[in-house]
Parts: sequence; C-alpha cells; structure tokens
Amino acid sequence: MEVFRTDEFYVLMNTESSLWCNRRTGAIEVKPGWELANSGDPECLGIFYGLVGKVDFQVDGEARLLLIKETDPVGALPDGREVVKIRSIVFLHICGPESTAAELGLRPCKKHKAGNVKAFELPQKASLAKTWGSIKSATSSIRTTTQHAAAIATYQVKSGLKKDGKEREKFEKRILDELSRIFTDTDSFYFCVGPPGSKQCDLTNCLQKQNPDASIDDRFFWNKFMLKDILEMNNDLAKAWVLPIIQGYVQIEHCNIEVDPLTFGSQQTEFITVGIISRRSRHRAGTRYKRRGLDEDGKCANYVETEQFVATVDHQISFVMVRGSVPLYWSQPGYKYRPPPHIDKGEAETKLAFEKHMKEELELYGSICIVNLVEQMGKERIIWEGFTQQVINYDSPQITYATFDFHEHCRGMKFENVSYLIDRLEDVMQDMGFCWKDEQGIICQQNGVFRVNCIDCLDRTNVVQTAIGKTVLETQLTKLGLLAPEGSLPSSLRSTFQLLWANNGDIISKQYAGTNALKGDFTRTGERKLTGMMKDGMNSANRYYLSRFKDVYRQATIDIMQGMTSFVRIQDKLLVGNLEEFSMS
Repeated sequence: MEVFRTDEFYVLMNTESSLWCNRRTGAIEVKPGWELANSGDPECLGIFYGLVGKVDFQVDGEARLLLIKETDPVGALPDGREVVKIRSIVFLHICGPESTAAELGLRPCKKHKAGNVKAFELPQKASLAKTWGSIKSATSSIRTTTQHAAAIATYQVKSGLKKDGKEREKFEKRILDELSRIFTDTDSFYFCVGPPGSKQCDLTNCLQKQNPDASIDDRFFWNKFMLKDILEMNNDLAKAWVLPIIQGYVQIEHCNIEVDPLTFGSQQTEFITVGIISRRSRHRAGTRYKRRGLDEDGKCANYVETEQFVATVDHQISFVMVRGSVPLYWSQPGYKYRPPPHIDKGEAETKLAFEKHMKEELELYGSICIVNLVEQMGKERIIWEGFTQQVINYDSPQITYATFDFHEHCRGMKFENVSYLIDRLEDVMQDMGFCWKDEQGIICQQNGVFRVNCIDCLDRTNVVQTAIGKTVLETQLTKLGLLAPEGSLPSSLRSTFQLLWANNGDIISKQYAGTNALKGDFTRTGERKLTGMMKDGMNSANRYYLSRFKDVYRQATIDIMQGMTSFVRIQDKLLVGNLEEFSMS
C-alpha cells in the first residue's frame, strides 16, 4: 500500500481501491484506483501496511489517520494464514501542515522514490472505464516554499484561535504520544495478512466459528470505531480498507515430539504446531483501577478470550477459555497501595446488568463453568459474596459455579495445590470437549467455556488457565494418538507450552496493569522461587506508580480510540482538574 499527496488530497492506494482524504475539510471518500491518474502530479510519500483508522481532535475537523508503519512476522496459522504484529504506527495529519516523506518516515516505494516522483504506474484492468494505455506517468509534484509556509501559517493561526490554545496543544501532544506508545510498547496488536477486505484478514474468530459465512466478531474488532467513516460507506470499494485488528497476544511455535513406542509399535517423531491467541474485548476497555466490573450493557472490564490450539498435518484442534472482571458494579477508589473493593450499586440494580452479561455468554458459548478465585475472607470477601449471590439468584442449569480461594489454598508458595481444583473440574472438561477439524470438516465441537476470574483477572487467573490448558492439551494429544493414556507432556513440548502461557500472561497484564504478570515464574517453569517473589514485589510497586500517575492519560486515550468520549470533553475535564473523576466511570 502507498500514500500519495496532491494539492488537495492525501490518497491511500491498495490493490483494490483508493482512499481520498480532503486536506482542507478532512472528509474521506473512496474511489477506484485509476482515479489517481487524473489528479495531476501526485507525490508518493512511501509504503504502509494497513490503515488502523482515524482519530478526531478538537472541534473543527482536525483529524489524523493512523497508518501501520512497521510490522513483525508472528507465524502461520494451521490454515496457512500469516499473522503479523504491529511494531509501529505513523500519524498522517489530514488538515495540518503538509506532511513530507521525511516526516512520516515510511519505507520508500521502489516504483516511486519518495519525495521525488518521476513516474508511477497503476494496475491495468479490462473492466475499468478508463483506458490505461494513454496513461503513462505523472510528473513530479513541485511544492514551493511559499505554499508550504502558507499551510503552516494557516494551521498555526487556526490553533491560536482555540480556547486555551497552548494547554490544548500540550494535551493533544500527550494523547498522541500515549497513542503511539500503546501500539509500539505493548506488543499488543495483531492482524492477518490477506487480500484487502477479505475474510482472510479476520483474526477475531476462533477455529470453531470460522466458516464462509462468519462475520467479524464485534467484541474483538478493536479498531472498529476508528474505521467508522469507512464502515458507514457500506460499499465494496470501502470494504477493501476494513482491516480488523485485535488487541491481545499471538504466539505460534513448532516442535517435534517423540511418540510413545507403544502407540505406533516403534519410536517416531511427530512435527506439530502449537499456539495461543488472546483477543481482548473492545467493550469497557481500559486500565486496572479505571475499569472494573460491568456496565449497564453487561460488558465486563478486562474481558479476554484465549484460544489454545494444536495442529498436525491433517488435524486442527483448539480450546477456548475466557476471563473477565467480576460482573458486578464495583470499583477500587482511592490512592492506597491496595484500596479495598467497593460495591457501587445494590443487588437489585446489579441483577439486570448481570443477566445481560450471562445471557450473552450463554448465547456465544453454550454452558458456562465459572471459576471464581477471589478470596473468601478479608478485603475481597465483599466481591465474592456479591458474585455468589448473583449466580444463585440467576439459577441457570447451564452454569456451573466453582469457587477456589487461591490465596488460601496456595499459601506458602504451594501453587501446585491448583491441582486440587483441576481434579474437581475433570468431569466438566470431559463434557465440554474441544473443537476438532480435519480435511473432511468438523469432527467435534466445544460445548461450553470456562470463565475464570480473580480480582484483576491477571495473575491467579493466568496460573489456573494454564493448568486447565495443560490438562486439555494432554487429552487432545491422546486423542490424536501422540500421547499414551494418562501420559504427561514430553519435555520439549512442556517447555514450549509453559513459554506460550507465560508470555501470554505477561502481555495481557501489561495491557491492563502496565507490568508483567505476577506469579509468572511458576507459569514459566512450574516452580515458585524466592527470586520470583522479589520480582513480583517490584512489579506490584510499579503497578501502583502507573495507576497513580500514568493510567489517567492511558485511559483517556483508550476512551478516544473506542469512541467512549470526545477529545474536547476530556480536555475540558483536564482544564478544570477533573480528569481523574472522569476516568473512573
């Protein structure tokens, strides 16, 4: 994909169509690719790898396009689709000072040397109304110093007229910096490579939901609001610019495992692919102390669907779990190191939102096994009691409710006691099953889901989900004939499995709390050590610092990305010193 600049427009080009952004009004429209040939002398500013979307600032049409500047390969899914991670983005200021190739820093296009276009060629298609034979090239676009200076002067005058202009510009820069860090520092955003606008680009659906008629899962379409203008066009040319990006984590590994001689009669080595995909919900998105519990629509904070998969040459198998904040109206206000949880609304008012949440979960996954790891005594007791009472009141035969006071059972670094919980859940796992496909189609489906939570849905949740995932993986390998009944994971696969879940826990924790997960040494090695406890202490202190001094701006930026509020409204709150209160909603 390439971005061009003309006197009136910035033009984004892919193989299917072109996106025209008016540099005066900020309006966006989509056109056939050949329209660029009629624009005079466009200048190529470089290559980009996808459009994240548009973010609006101020009140007079100022907007920036978020272009994917760099990506890193992650690996190939079992169906062959390539997954990439966004490494960096660049902002294209539509109505601001003229952007140059040097300022954007995009990779130069081989066909058009950025900043000095001699000629460009557009793809020829017989179906186009224009005759391409007569269109050979476009001369380089020469920008005079006067034009550039005039654009800068116009922008500066316009900015100077704004109320509290300097403060607003300062705040705008801080939000832009935070937005850039969200994409560059957290290893959080992924998409599939494929033809523009095709289903091959969709990473929002798990294996069981992938079929020719499947649509993008709205919960995990992280940049949906930022693509609002394009989605509302609702035509085939516009669809080519819809790239669904997920926030979460993806890791894909390959390994050889030694198959038990009793299985095949002789020692054999089997090549398999194992991986993990976590998809964070865009609903009630935010940071640890700014987003807790649920909202009136039944959407929970820190809601993440995690899919663990394994594949051989002929088979694909996956298992899905979810995590999400305790579905009550609750918060942790104040500035204490560990402020006590507070119930914000009564049982009757909570009931409506709780029912919405559970109804949606049941419709999406079938039966639910809730695994509640919250402390049953001390500060967390109020949350445990409220959750338990709502489950009792809901009284659904499709819900299994398991409570396990993690801190009580695993006191003294005895995390291996999680095995007691796994033993209790064995029958539920067998009934739930997993998704299994081969070349002929679906062999079996997963019927239900584990919904695991602690207070933050991070550290304790990671340990328990890892333990569940290990048990399920052993069952799957046994079904494939790669592991003897009652056998355990081979050492090479066990280390890969632990790496997947430890990395997943760290990234999910960074997105919500700003640091790596606590108790990560146990997930990574299977052992709890003193050095791990020391690291946990440092991470806990860092979490407090981030929540106290940094999360306000991170939350404000996420709210703007998701369309939860306007940039101007957040500015106004800041100028009267009320942004903290605003971010606790």
